[in-house]
Amino acid sequence: MPRVSGDLAALRPLLLAAGLGLGVAAVSEPGAAPAGPAEAAAAASMPEQRRREFLAGRRAARRALRAVGLDCGEIPRSGRLPVFPPGRAASISHSAGIAVAVACGPGRALPLGCDLELRPLPREAARLVLRTDEEPLLAAWSVTALFSAKESAWKALALAEGGLREVRASSCGDELRVCPRVDPARAVRVRVVPVGAGVFSYVAGGDITRG
Repeated sequence: MPRVSGDLAALRPLLLAAGLGLGVAAVSEPGAAPAGPAEAAAAASMPEQRRREFLAGRRAARRALRAVGLDCGEIPRSGRLPVFPPGRAASISHSAGIAVAVACGPGRALPLGCDLELRPLPREAARLVLRTDEEPLLAAWSVTALFSAKESAWKALALAEGGLREVRASSCGDELRVCPRVDPARAVRVRVVPVGAGVFSYVAGGDITRG
């Protein structure tokens, strides 16, 4: 998907302005290999397609970290979560053979979360993503954008339980503000941009100024 990769690469200046590095990797890249024994062991236990996605995600994360001046070797996992060396962190997403990651530079404490959705969701899926008080958002945002924004926020907020209906989205200018329903002051701002037929979203910062 060269066009999608190009669309994502064009976003690098936008993310760098927000203090974030962007990394992109395709599942189809030749010569992909684990970066160390922990990645190799994890990949060996996966079906072929999942293994290729896993390795592409690790490549994307290393590229995102390099974009902010940080080197990183292998990235093992704990459960389904990546484990980064001290002083390094990234958020990884996959869709339709493309992996993308965002990372923040040294000394920065930005909340990290991103999501790539290259297969648009039908409007009927709104009931799986939104509650009644969020339905007015559909006048300005697609279901895919709202789903992706909530996925990015879920990662940045490090939520472990519940589903996307347990976080609430609201418009905040050209961004979305997303917070846990049980803790509305703990919020992040999410930017959603079109990529091909889908969207890419990333957390642009924290926002605890509104309840």
